[in-house]
Amino acid sequence: MTTQIPFAIDFHVHSDASYDGHEPIELILEHAADIGLDGVVITDHDEIDESRRAADLAPEYGLIGIPGVEVSTQHGHLLAIGVEKRPDPGQPFMDTVETVRDLGGVAIVPHPFQRSRHGVRKRHIDDADAIETYNSMVFTGYRNRRARTFADRRDYPQIGASDAHYLPNVGKAFTEVIVTPDTAAPTKADIDGDELIEAILEGRTQIHGKRTPIRKSAVQYGKGAVRKTAYTFTSRAPLLPTVPASMDRST
Repeated sequence: MTTQIPFAIDFHVHSDASYDGHEPIELILEHAADIGLDGVVITDHDEIDESRRAADLAPEYGLIGIPGVEVSTQHGHLLAIGVEKRPDPGQPFMDTVETVRDLGGVAIVPHPFQRSRHGVRKRHIDDADAIETYNSMVFTGYRNRRARTFADRRDYPQIGASDAHYLPNVGKAFTEVIVTPDTAAPTKADIDGDELIEAILEGRTQIHGKRTPIRKSAVQYGKGAVRKTAYTFTSRAPLLPTVPASMDRST
């Protein structure tokens, strides 16, 4: 009889290394452990250093460590899960998918078709490893249903994630990944990130969670837009400190 071990993972979480994130990774990891997750992937926008650090620290919190990054491609955002190196931003979507695979990771399309959130349009998705079909930050269920229909018709593996930028939203949605290890009498401590990635590619996933309330989503979007505008302006002004300061990479 094949042993099946479920892992509850939130694959899409932002730390304060993102222009629109707010929480340090230590607080995110502690919270993830407290609410019963087995792991959380920090997917900052085009920044991977804090995600790698979070993956290294994760075992101290009883979590499995998986690095990742949300890459800005020419055609929208892409989650690179299980990579140690950030793919170059600004490249064509399919080229970035191939880069993620070359780096040993999985390429997951987050919030597809949502242009207000830099979701990739259908015509650009010739291939991917999985589709985020449940994102807790959407205003209504329509976008999630559309993503699920797209994934079902093309037989893509599916994941759910919180897309959290604030601590209380971490784990609002997550993916239960079913690992089937080859070793006898395995425990969760015996499983590594590569086995989780293999399970995703084989479609051994179940989605759990609920949407973030619309009011909270609206507040987050608004604050994120303000922070992004401030960062864009101050990062280009040589005499002004970068706002938010966490995005200043010159020090």
